[in-house]
Amino acid sequence: MSEKNLLSVRDLVVHYETDEAVTEAVNNVSFDIKPGEILGMVGETGAGKTTIGMSIMGLLPKPPAHVISGSIVFEGEELLPKSPEPKKLFDFGMRRRRKHEEKGLERMLRTIRGKKITMMFQDPMTALNPVMYVGDQISEVLKIHENLSDADAVKRACEILEMVGIPANRYKEYPHQFSGGMKQRVVIAIALACKPDLIIADEPTTALDVTIQAQVLAMMKDLQQKLGTAMILITHDFGVVADICDRCVVVYAGEIVESGNLTHIFDNPMHPYTRGLFGSLPNLEVDTERLTPIEGLMPNPMNLLPYCSFFTRCKEKCDDCMKGNPKLVEVEPGHLVRCIVTTAGKEK
Repeated sequence: MSEKNLLSVRDLVVHYETDEAVTEAVNNVSFDIKPGEILGMVGETGAGKTTIGMSIMGLLPKPPAHVISGSIVFEGEELLPKSPEPKKLFDFGMRRRRKHEEKGLERMLRTIRGKKITMMFQDPMTALNPVMYVGDQISEVLKIHENLSDADAVKRACEILEMVGIPANRYKEYPHQFSGGMKQRVVIAIALACKPDLIIADEPTTALDVTIQAQVLAMMKDLQQKLGTAMILITHDFGVVADICDRCVVVYAGEIVESGNLTHIFDNPMHPYTRGLFGSLPNLEVDTERLTPIEGLMPNPMNLLPYCSFFTRCKEKCDDCMKGNPKLVEVEPGHLVRCIVTTAGKEK
């Protein structure tokens, strides 16, 4: 695996702004991905995982979404505007410069999306066009990004369908004629059509039953290894992370609270939230009468605490936790934790 980063996200802040309130969806998120690496992104619903993925793709709905600050560098190219977003409505000069820069970035992103970076969305039924043949949805990507002729695109699309386990003679069928697992295979085929450098998989197996989920994950892992594609796998399931990921980041209230390789996260989880997630999982090796769920709910992103966002649910909290938002601390090489209590005296 190359030492050079394929993707670098630094201090990303994303808000959803409406007349009623400002939702702080992503707060100072930073991480790197190397070529061919699979990064698992774990957290509860509403933690900001999908917003991070949509920010990388440049697909955030504007309005209400606004990238307040940060940097996303892919293969040396900055994917976010360098000019700060104007805070004043009457600052027409800054708004004009920002809009001009955004148009240039959008043109660049159109050449990257679908070819170098692709995204698998949660629900394959809504991700696919219901009135187009599944084969045409694959060949369309090839014609746009690979400049193939109609005949060559159809031939290549048939090969890709076979690669994901769908007979080529089903090219001229509609999404509703496929089962959930087969629709997810079509989505994977579209994502892999141009052999991208990075795939963002947003809970790609959530809607599938356990047996089909295992088949789809095994296929994704096999194809990823064959093509050498890097991947961000957004999921709720630590089992999925253990099966196919190289590293993992744990996201809570729009922040990364712990990150490291699988040994760090599974054998030595240090953030109370990470330990709470593991405590909520059944363990066949331990005889317990009841699981230990994390009490309470995720904090309201429209009214986040000015200190540790996990404070109200944490069983290990102390008065120092209210003195400010903790920083990510490297407790051992490659293992970062955002917690005052568990990182005290362990900074490397």
